[in-house]
Amino acid sequence: MALVGEAFLCASIEVLLDRIVSSDVSYFIRGNKKLEAVLLNKLEPTLMSVKALLDDAETKQITNSNVRSWIDKLRDAVYDAEDLLDEIATEALRRKLESQDQTSTSTVKQVTSFFSSLNPFKDGMVAKLEEILGRLEPLINQAHILRLEENCRVEKSVQRSASTSLVDDESGVYGRDCEKEEILRLLNPQNPTENRVDVIPIVGMGGLGKTTLARLIYNDSRVDDWFEIKAWVCVSEEFDAFNVTKTLLEEISRSCAGSHSLNQLQLQLKEKLSGKKFLFVLDDVWNENYDVWDELRTPFSYGAHDSKIIVTTRSESVASIMRTIPTYRLGTLSNDDCWKVFERHAFVITTPSNHPKLKDIGKAIVKRCDGIPLAAKALGGLLRGKLDPAEWNKILHSNFWDIPNDVCNILPALRLSYYYLPSHLKRCFAYCSIFPKDYEFQKEELIRLWMAEGLLEFSKDNDDAEERGNEYFKDFTLRSFFQPSKGKKSCFIMQDLINDLAKSVTGEFIFRLEDTSGSSKITERTRHLSNVQEKYDLRKKFENVPKAKALRTFLTLKSSWYYRPCVTNGLIHDLLVKSSLRVLSLAGYGSINELPEEVGNLKHLRNLDLSETSIKRLPNSLSTLYNMQTLALVNCSELVELPEDMRRLVNMHYLDIRGTCLARMPKGLGEMKDLRILTDYVLGDHNGSSINELGKLKHLSGRLVISGLENVAGAVDAKNAKLKDKMNLKELKLIWGENNDGDSMCDREVLEQLEPHLNLEGLVITCYNGTRFPEWVGHSSFSNMVSLCLTNCRFCQSLPSLGQLSSLKSLSISGFSGVVTVGNEFYGNGHTSTIPFGSLEILSFENMWEWEEWYCWSDEAFPLLQELRISDCPS
Repeated sequence: MALVGEAFLCASIEVLLDRIVSSDVSYFIRGNKKLEAVLLNKLEPTLMSVKALLDDAETKQITNSNVRSWIDKLRDAVYDAEDLLDEIATEALRRKLESQDQTSTSTVKQVTSFFSSLNPFKDGMVAKLEEILGRLEPLINQAHILRLEENCRVEKSVQRSASTSLVDDESGVYGRDCEKEEILRLLNPQNPTENRVDVIPIVGMGGLGKTTLARLIYNDSRVDDWFEIKAWVCVSEEFDAFNVTKTLLEEISRSCAGSHSLNQLQLQLKEKLSGKKFLFVLDDVWNENYDVWDELRTPFSYGAHDSKIIVTTRSESVASIMRTIPTYRLGTLSNDDCWKVFERHAFVITTPSNHPKLKDIGKAIVKRCDGIPLAAKALGGLLRGKLDPAEWNKILHSNFWDIPNDVCNILPALRLSYYYLPSHLKRCFAYCSIFPKDYEFQKEELIRLWMAEGLLEFSKDNDDAEERGNEYFKDFTLRSFFQPSKGKKSCFIMQDLINDLAKSVTGEFIFRLEDTSGSSKITERTRHLSNVQEKYDLRKKFENVPKAKALRTFLTLKSSWYYRPCVTNGLIHDLLVKSSLRVLSLAGYGSINELPEEVGNLKHLRNLDLSETSIKRLPNSLSTLYNMQTLALVNCSELVELPEDMRRLVNMHYLDIRGTCLARMPKGLGEMKDLRILTDYVLGDHNGSSINELGKLKHLSGRLVISGLENVAGAVDAKNAKLKDKMNLKELKLIWGENNDGDSMCDREVLEQLEPHLNLEGLVITCYNGTRFPEWVGHSSFSNMVSLCLTNCRFCQSLPSLGQLSSLKSLSISGFSGVVTVGNEFYGNGHTSTIPFGSLEILSFENMWEWEEWYCWSDEAFPLLQELRISDCPS
């Protein structure tokens, strides 16, 4: 059931109302009385009337299916209204930019004339808006039949106080000592069974802590003594013998040969396991097909007697298929242990004893958690830092507790946590249902999606959408909706139950193409699609995509295939007619080598990801997509140029061109003044952008690679890049061409002017032709520098004063000549540079062919050193 209501719509309507009265839209509709009348005199008051009904609708939808249906119809109309307002704003921006391109100087009068000249577009908007009004007005009339009352508001919980100090959000584990010891007893070699391999299922409903219990066991020191090999695999809903076997091999050997067949992988696994006692954990298994399990387990029989496999699952059927001993059914926590979980997350800078009234209410709330630790954790996070008993009583007495579980397979406690989120967070959280279970996402990836969908426009106090996105993301982690991944660093996941919660509040508006065998289907109301890649994505998989006539998102998520999957050619054609698209990702499809000119029709498009495709060129029509915020072209190795008119994309925030073969940057990139991430800047011939364009990009952050520095005319141009002003740059790589035959003095003058901000953390200088480095390289003022790489600087006669970089952890030097090392210092032409041995963790010397002398260093000189690499240093 889609329990959305005010949760999503209130914030959406706020955005619509703000856009109606925005300066761009107001200026654009000026002079067209029909459009002004429809927008200001009809649509605006209608939306305000609808908004006034939403609070009451949200409460009544719980028990009234007719109200739920009313909300779905309303949401569908609001989506269409958003599209039309966005179309008007886009047209206003287009005409503004094109008027600026006119060669003659335009007066205000001429610009106004230009804006009002093409009235057919405005008249068309009038007709479309009247059609939407024709859907909204009957809904207002129906609201009276449904007895919805205006402004029937129950105050929501306020957000966590900004002054609250942050604590570790990883919950403690309570009440599982007995369960842990019982399963360890089953693993103990002093308790053997007749089976060569025992499969021990841990079964329980979502949120009980099955995975947490398995982790406790897996990391117990006794397990390391009992088993020679152990491995952990998160199986999730897609149980595939090939991928599970491959993951087991990678866990065991830390690498895996590139086998193309299950047979080869199983032969490798058999060899690794032969005669050895192993422990495997297969976490979150859903597959109920015995044949797949039977196929997977064949190599396990070659392990030593009394090897063990722990399986965690919600399904008794799965347990009955896989088990060799009785199922271990995980029970709920006691109220006392559940209270400990709740207390850990709810009380931050105080203790329950200081607030006896809160403690009493909290104990009552915990009783309603029914012993589910995830529910206690989520509700504790919801009340985190709140000291007002009224807030706690709202949670305790909410009628959301009374929703029977058969209405929706989501715990009432977790639905309640969602219900009391601020409306702007509800919109962002609901969108997360586009991710499949166990999907590992990066914070920046999700924030860019939120931006593209217009979900970060709600706050009036903060104009920086990315900063708002960071604040929202932080709120979700504090409330335990997002958790750090145990796999990939810097990634996050949603626990299965949280993922189910997100899916329950979106209904038919969001669809995951992995769900093709389920009951949910793509409909006309579907606005967001995610597509989990398969080896061959054929036409049948996408045959229902045309049904989603107003699709906003087509998000391709990478599979575990190590090669580039293929996709049907018809998919791109079907997507390019979806004029409402805001997010289009076809990343990873190696069969895509062309993007048609028709992409210019996607006027709403804000996020385009073509990474790891075989794309050779981008059509110039891409430069007419003025709303574009994100363009990802990572590892498009056949791409050699960007569209000439890219400077028109004035809303671009993120341009990732790592792994491309661009010859140069197009002219005028400095006009993209909102650009935050520009991974690479390629300086080519004089027909492209010059380095001084970088000086206009004031907000650059993260990583920047500048290549082709041999093409910089001189120090003045380099100075105009203003790298010293870019305080948010963390990594900088400066590259001269390998065949650089430029003037040594010119190179030095250029590098002198490319001094970055003192916040820099990583620096790489490659193929520099100067005989010595500027003073800023290695200066003690770079106190945040942790990584330095100097490579192929063949004419340098001395190294910079590296000993002043007290924070340096990684140092790599290669391709130098004429440098001698003595003790813990470098000497070259009389210049001395002390290496900061005390902080180094990684030290590398490579291709030092002209070094004349080496001295041994004592271990005491490297107290933190973890890795020392010396190669191709024959002297």
